[in-house]
Amino acid sequence: MSMEILLQYVTYILAAVGVLAFFVSMITQVIKEMPGLRKIQTNAVALAVSLVLCPLAVVIACQYFKIVIVWYYVFASFLAAFVVYLVSTGGWEKVAEMWSRTKYKKK
Repeated sequence: MSMEILLQYVTYILAAVGVLAFFVSMITQVIKEMPGLRKIQTNAVALAVSLVLCPLAVVIACQYFKIVIVWYYVFASFLAAFVVYLVSTGGWEKVAEMWSRTKYKKK
């Protein structure tokens, strides 16, 4: 495998993690305000969303590219879900920290 192809695959993986982290963050923020989920920590909701969204994305990608779904694809997607979770929650915490530093107060 040449270095060019390897870098191309790494770029695709990083892009997929970024897109999935964005969707996990957005879905978490939307469903977090639902009545049954208000008492649950946001990090727990984000982890659950990530554990559902990542395997679903792998299955959809395999169907789209007509790849046979093998058990280790699904297992790897569960492992990748933790990376996506860490990226998505870290991003929101940084934004919330910057917002709180502005000392914005509602009147």
